[in-house]
Amino acid sequence: MKVKGVMGSVSFVDGWITITKKQAGQQERQFRIRAADVTGTRLKPGTRLFHGYVQFLLPGSAPAAESKGLFAGGRPPQADPHSLSIRRSANDAAAMLVAAVEAARD
Repeated sequence: MKVKGVMGSVSFVDGWITITKKQAGQQERQFRIRAADVTGTRLKPGTRLFHGYVQFLLPGSAPAAESKGLFAGGRPPQADPHSLSIRRSANDAAAMLVAAVEAARD
């Protein structure tokens, strides 16, 4: 299962979450997280005006705070390795991915 986000994607295969991010002018980076290690998930759906996000919470690390401002739209910063911004069109796919991760955690 894969969700295309803003400047990246997040996939969930065989109990592993892979977040791939590409910032302007930098090489693509991948972050792998085992679903069993995730202590919680956060999903903020995208709207017509602002992108939403998917965020995975891990033990021993505080969740990245939402950036305030007109251009950030209440999302974690792009540098956060455990989250990915999503467009409004990806809301349903992101909800299914989060549900699959939550089911794998149990």
